[in-house]
Amino acid sequence: MSTASTRPPESRYGRSSDERADRTLKIVGAVLGVALLALIGWFGYHYVGQNKISGEVISFDAGQESVEVHLEVRKDAGVSGYCTLRSQAEDGSEVGRADFRFSGDDTRIDRAVTLRTKAPGTTAELLGCHAD
Repeated sequence: MSTASTRPPESRYGRSSDERADRTLKIVGAVLGVALLALIGWFGYHYVGQNKISGEVISFDAGQESVEVHLEVRKDAGVSGYCTLRSQAEDGSEVGRADFRFSGDDTRIDRAVTLRTKAPGTTAELLGCHAD
């Protein structure tokens, strides 16, 4: 004795609801994937492309009441902004923080700045540069 199939004959009644749901999920997933990639691209463009001033600590010399920092700043011509530096003590506590302004038409500024500290500093760290 044979058992009867519970599935309807193929191509007689059209697609099943499972096949329609699978297709809908694939389309929704593809649209959300493209939207996520576009969002990542937009953030990446604004982070890299719109950053008009950047800096780098070349060297530093720690003293008892200040830290001498050799700072190199790259920026677009005519853009003004500032870079924030900080110094930490040996135990990791912050002993000094200051903003140093940069303006003018130069695109590369190489300058030694003095960061005053309230205790002997052991580091000089660039926290970031921002355009006005």
